[in-house]
Amino acid sequence: MPEKTIQPTAVFKENLQKLPSIEGVQRIDLINGDGTVVATIENQPGKQGSLALYQYLDQVFGMLDKAAAEHGLAVFGEHTLDARARPGAHPNIDRLLGIVAGEAPLRIDIVAA
Repeated sequence: MPEKTIQPTAVFKENLQKLPSIEGVQRIDLINGDGTVVATIENQPGKQGSLALYQYLDQVFGMLDKAAAEHGLAVFGEHTLDARARPGAHPNIDRLLGIVAGEAPLRIDIVAA
C-alpha cells in the first residue's frame, strides 16, 4: 500500500473528509488501454464523492489497477456493500469491483475546470 493512503473507516462520509479537495476539477475521464474514454465522472452533485475518490486514487496509485480498486472499495465503505447487493445501482463502485475481479486497469485523466 503506498504511503500516502488514508486509513478508511466503514463510513464513506468520514473517509470523504480525508480526501483532497476537488476544487478546480471539471471531470475525470477513465481511459482503457486503447486510449478510449470508457467513462466520465463530472463534478456535479451526486457524483462529487466518486470524483474525489477517483482523483485520490490517481494521486496515490497513478492508475486504476487492482490495488487501487481494492483500496477504493474500502474507502467507499458502506456503499460497497450496497453495490454488491444491487449491481448497477452504483456504477462507479461496480467499475472498481470489475477491476478487482480481473477487468483491465484504466488510466485516470483529471480535467481541470
